[in-house]
Amino acid sequence: MRVSRRFSLAVQYILDEWVPPVVRDSRWFMGLPMRFVMRDATNDFMTFKDSVFGMDDESFSALYERTAHVQQLQGETDLNQRCTDEILRSLAPGRILEVGCGRGYLAGLMAGQGRDVTGFDIAIADDVRSRHAAVQFLTGNIESLPFPDGSFDVVVTTHTLEHVQNLSTAVAELRRVAKRQLIIVVPRQRPYRYTFSLHTQFFPYEWSLHSAFGYRKNAVIKRLGDWYYMENIQPE
Repeated sequence: MRVSRRFSLAVQYILDEWVPPVVRDSRWFMGLPMRFVMRDATNDFMTFKDSVFGMDDESFSALYERTAHVQQLQGETDLNQRCTDEILRSLAPGRILEVGCGRGYLAGLMAGQGRDVTGFDIAIADDVRSRHAAVQFLTGNIESLPFPDGSFDVVVTTHTLEHVQNLSTAVAELRRVAKRQLIIVVPRQRPYRYTFSLHTQFFPYEWSLHSAFGYRKNAVIKRLGDWYYMENIQPE
């Protein structure tokens, strides 16, 4: 069963905003819906926050591979249409790196504009490479990007930073390889113990982004269902 990003945002809003925190954060309340949605992956999701920061790279990757079948409920992308349109409208000229490219949805759209696009993720499925032949795909870890400083004019990452173990390291790496522009999309979500996603980082407010990414005067932040964040990289 596939669900739209619009629908998942509506469900998340009801749970996070209407249900009292003492109830929303309880195992007895979330256990039934988690079992209904996550099925055989329920235990992985219910215990995730207790163990994630102690995981090594191998265990972290194995968890994502083990739960991939329930993480793809939204199909090709987690992006909603408003964020997609804003990204495509705002892109600066030049080479583009998409970090956390997933199944290549956005990378394919950017390449379709005639752009030079590199897609980067912890793993890339063979069918993604074949469906998006115009995109160069590479694998690795966001916390240690295998590119020299300023390698790409534009760096884009969507629905990725909420999953990382070391947020400050990941953001520093994104800025390091970006020459002109950095675009980030993250979910607008409150931190709770039990969530229908393997999220380690949460961004409920605009100031949450400033706190997480470091304040930048030239940053543009828009609430488009999810948070859209864009900054022009200032030369040293």
